[in-house]
Amino acid sequence: MQDEAYQTTDFIGGHWLEGDGEPREIIDPATGEAFVAVRDATIEQAHSAVVAAKRAGARWAGRTTVERAAVMRRVADLVRRDAETLASLVVREQGKPISEARGEVAGAAGFFDYFAEFARRIRGDILPSDVPGEQICIQRVPVGIVAGIIPWNYPAALVSRKVAPAMIAGDTIVIKPHEMTPLSALHMATLLEEAGVPSGVVNVVTGDGPSVGAALASCDDVALISMTGSVRAGKQIMRSAADNLTQPSLELGGKAPFIVLENADLEFAVRSAVTSRFMNCGQVCICNERTLVAQPIFDEFLERYVELTRTLRVGHPMQETTDIGPKVSLPELKKVEAPVDGAIERGARPALRGGRPDEPPTVGGYWMTPTVLVDVPQVDQIMQSEVFGPVVPVVPFADFDEAVTVANSSRYGLSAYDFTNDFTKEMDTVTDIDFGEVYVNRIGPESFQGFHTGYRQSGIGGDDGEFGLDAYLRNMSVYDNYARHPVGAQMPYGKAAAE
Repeated sequence: MQDEAYQTTDFIGGHWLEGDGEPREIIDPATGEAFVAVRDATIEQAHSAVVAAKRAGARWAGRTTVERAAVMRRVADLVRRDAETLASLVVREQGKPISEARGEVAGAAGFFDYFAEFARRIRGDILPSDVPGEQICIQRVPVGIVAGIIPWNYPAALVSRKVAPAMIAGDTIVIKPHEMTPLSALHMATLLEEAGVPSGVVNVVTGDGPSVGAALASCDDVALISMTGSVRAGKQIMRSAADNLTQPSLELGGKAPFIVLENADLEFAVRSAVTSRFMNCGQVCICNERTLVAQPIFDEFLERYVELTRTLRVGHPMQETTDIGPKVSLPELKKVEAPVDGAIERGARPALRGGRPDEPPTVGGYWMTPTVLVDVPQVDQIMQSEVFGPVVPVVPFADFDEAVTVANSSRYGLSAYDFTNDFTKEMDTVTDIDFGEVYVNRIGPESFQGFHTGYRQSGIGGDDGEFGLDAYLRNMSVYDNYARHPVGAQMPYGKAAAE
């Protein structure tokens, strides 16, 4: 089963070390078969990675931003050099179609390019002082050690999303990939090493959240926990971080409404809605989770939506013609089946009934064809909870106010979509919708220079752009009394004052 072509050991302090925990089989979602094993790190090894990051901190922070950026650009070049290898690795352990995996790897390189541009753009401030011969400087300095905890749905790009801002800020970082998809992160570590990233600046430890992830989140030397994942995991991290008052930045679940108004370009909206729902087999936090369509165009929209969905090709993810690959694992597949079956039992009607195919592309894989539901009550679980799979309810609304009410009636507030040709309604959406990320007449992915943030239980903080970089920096106030005028506590007291 073991394949020497895969990097399977942890990267700690510039050394490749096998985990001391139990071996964990890595499963190919297209076949359901293990193809390699990776030993989990132990809690002690997680702590040793933090120690390595701490030792490297002062040296890395002492480099100029221009020097850090030069290393980061080498990383980007190496990611592009290994693009096809890395994309194939993403497919093998995560299951997304190769065309999407290539896009993910391009994003992984792009994060390093983008944040390297901040080499001369990290700004502080100089303020006037109340004292003559003095300046007050607000400097932007590294936070220190970052724990980056990432999920399984983008196992390469999300490494870069955490590592690149940390590196340009002068931080050091410990990355914990998801236990189901550690290989992409470990391959990224080989490229970081090859690019000349100093030992300890970036460390990768494998293992599950309750052990390795919790050890990182509760470590008092960690200054920032940047985590992408579920609401449940985010709440656990918040509890672990509380004792040390560690800063969290959490990008959690989503339940994106996809609003289609009566005057929208119908063909464009249909194609966008289908793409947004079914990319990566629906395993994207910003996916179209609830399609809300104006009543006058509902029937035509639904007909076109179902017709286009039927044409999507479910197939082996390494085939260039595949639109939808397998779910990442059997438990994740079952997790999607349950709310679909429940909704139908409670009266929802399938306009297109998918599920496990009778003739799957390969035997043993975690295949799931698309399901489109109508007549779904607003209170049903499938309208309220995140469904990480190729399933979507399509529901009508009477007017714009109803659409906004339905959209906002969610505990999530990550991404929302609005398709309309009415500029007034575009601006009304921006004003009335209560989500951290709003797309008007377009779908994701996000842009490097944007800010990926969620409201309510979709998280706190965020990633990307200048505002995402803020989490990796902190402010230091410097009072530079260059004229040495006595101030405050420097003023003489008592007998000295009398004299």
